[in-house]
Amino acid sequence: MTIDVVVADDQELVRSGFALILDTQPDISVVAEAGDGFAAIEAVRAHRPQVLLLDIRMPGMDGIEAARVVCGQTDTRVLMLTTFDQDDYVYDALCAGASGFLLKDVRRDDLVRAVQVVAAGESLLAPSVTRRLIDDMVARLPRKRPAGLDLLTGREQETLVLLGRGLSNAEIAVALVVSEHTVKTHVSNVFAKLGARDRVQAVIAAYESGLIRPGN
Repeated sequence: MTIDVVVADDQELVRSGFALILDTQPDISVVAEAGDGFAAIEAVRAHRPQVLLLDIRMPGMDGIEAARVVCGQTDTRVLMLTTFDQDDYVYDALCAGASGFLLKDVRRDDLVRAVQVVAAGESLLAPSVTRRLIDDMVARLPRKRPAGLDLLTGREQETLVLLGRGLSNAEIAVALVVSEHTVKTHVSNVFAKLGARDRVQAVIAAYESGLIRPGN
């Protein structure tokens, strides 16, 4: 199955470069390009791609607001792009529903892999920012108990904590001494009860609720 992608970036050379890299892959097709948030939303509505590769900073409507609209109104998964790994807007983008975050200096192979991972329903953050970013951003926010947290079973809460620590399903299975199939069931239940689109949203809920505290 081919992964349809829309690439949105206000810098034409960057946009066309990413599009060229992705469009040469046998399993990826770039169906449209966009230069701002408004155009990105229109392209998503017109083409219904699996993935929107979206610059976080653009004129007019920026990537955060565009991600909020796309994630709220479509099934398209959003992979954010930015220049700096300390971008203060990254956390806002994740809260808006983005499923991944990459730096613009990402290597060709890592870009392709990121699109494939996000299209498959997983979440992805640049390794250099994953834990530090969430630690820094969540530490600034007041604690709140996400809707649905009280619905989680004890084992589902354990699963959520391990998701928040960045463990894969296989690693969670080892930690909980259960099968990977059982972990997938727990993860699906966590997503459903929290109303989370993916692992990133679940991780944010784990930090905001206090189940995981920054630095631990």
